[in-house]
Amino acid sequence: MNGLIGKKIGMTSSFAPDGRLVPVTVVQVGPCVVTQVKTQEKDGYKAIQLGFDEISAEKLNKPISGHLKKATDKGYRVLKEFRAESVEEDIEPGSVLDLELFSIGDKVTVTGTTKGRGFQGTIKRHGFSRGPETHGNRNHRKPGSIGNSAWPAKVIRGKRMPGHMGVDTETVKNLTVVDIKPKDNLLLLKGAVPGPKTGILKIYKTNK
Repeated sequence: MNGLIGKKIGMTSSFAPDGRLVPVTVVQVGPCVVTQVKTQEKDGYKAIQLGFDEISAEKLNKPISGHLKKATDKGYRVLKEFRAESVEEDIEPGSVLDLELFSIGDKVTVTGTTKGRGFQGTIKRHGFSRGPETHGNRNHRKPGSIGNSAWPAKVIRGKRMPGHMGVDTETVKNLTVVDIKPKDNLLLLKGAVPGPKTGILKIYKTNK
């Protein structure tokens, strides 16, 4: 098993052994329950499905509730899959996984969903420059020309234009585990991770 599900609590700072003040992100990791073990023979690939953030089973719809009953009698708000080249013998539906997977000093990869920014123009979304403010110019924050008229007589696919910003899946690699608090299921990671507070994250242990 190479990863767990977590929830972003917020950011703070921590003192390193050499006295440096290190910015850290506090993440609640697990406990995660194995809800399904996928095999090459039955599903076409090997993976482990984990459940996180326990809730009442009454709040789930019938398909999810029936799926979870095969492994546990509890309900979970979040279900995520982790690919696995091999599955340990002690991992089976109903098993509980916690912070024992990580150690202080480990490098981890974190995947999350970025904050939503709504509809934004090209200056904020893509870093375009403003137009002139004087000499009668009225093109201050507009994107300007977006294509040619004669040829190709269309807007090229992928043109950077105003639109919805944020809510993208983003991955941050090689974050260092600064501290672990097993009693509270907290993991302190050096630096920032994508997403708002209470955002759901997938934390992978880097193999390098």
